[in-house]
Amino acid sequence: IEQKEKYLMPLVNGEIRSCFAMTEPEVSGSDPTMLQSRAELDGNEWVINAHKWFTTGAIGASFSIVMAMTDPDAAPHERFSMFIVDADNPGFEIVREVPVMGDHFAGGHCEVRYTNCRVPKENLLGKRGEGFKLAQLRLGPGRITHAMRWIGVAKRSFDLMVEYSTKRTTRGKTLSEFQTIQNFIADSAAEIEAARLLTLHAAWKMDQGDQARKEISIIKFFGAKVLHDVIDRAIQVHGALGITGDTPLEGFYREARSARIYDGADEVHRMVVAKQVLKAFKKERVTR
Repeated sequence: IEQKEKYLMPLVNGEIRSCFAMTEPEVSGSDPTMLQSRAELDGNEWVINAHKWFTTGAIGASFSIVMAMTDPDAAPHERFSMFIVDADNPGFEIVREVPVMGDHFAGGHCEVRYTNCRVPKENLLGKRGEGFKLAQLRLGPGRITHAMRWIGVAKRSFDLMVEYSTKRTTRGKTLSEFQTIQNFIADSAAEIEAARLLTLHAAWKMDQGDQARKEISIIKFFGAKVLHDVIDRAIQVHGALGITGDTPLEGFYREARSARIYDGADEVHRMVVAKQVLKAFKKERVTR
């Protein structure tokens, strides 16, 4: 209750911002069991030592939520816990804003350090060893909101492509009269609709109380590809204009490349889908 009053309510009311520190530069982000951050209990305080990066929104945030190992001898997915760390904690340092491809995000994508960072026992978020459980509760819905946003960006790019193709003329015809451009339009329309329906299906399963791991992973890698391909076609239709800042397409394109990496690389999500499908197939075969 105290955590909710101090941190959650001001956050919900838009009075403050927070940031989430999980990814580390020294280890693969696709295997979070390798995280090297440590938190040790010393009396009534936790002492955190961690080196993180891609802590999005760190500049200007009132507090961070950091994931660190608390139980090295436990099962791999029960070794980590999460902690609330106030931004004015003397052990918390923003090293730099990491320059990245794409437009600037409020608060940056930052490299941060927690050096002998002491927080009260009460700053443990949830229960000890629940770090992965809490991370999944955040990352699952986070991935589906990415997919929702991508549909909007893809649709905007599609609209720009269609509009321009009906206005631009060459060789005595509008671009929309050429079969290649018509293929661009048809393929984009089909892919956007497929991504939209897949996203709706994943959201529906989540509403039923299902974790929808397979469905979320599907829209993560499929949606990212649709986003990239639609923007790419829109740029091609615009020609030289498409790579200038006179349309939003070049900015969309730079942002789209990151979509195949953040919140789990495409390859990892394909692996998740394949494992889920194979598991279900084997279970069904045994049942039969």
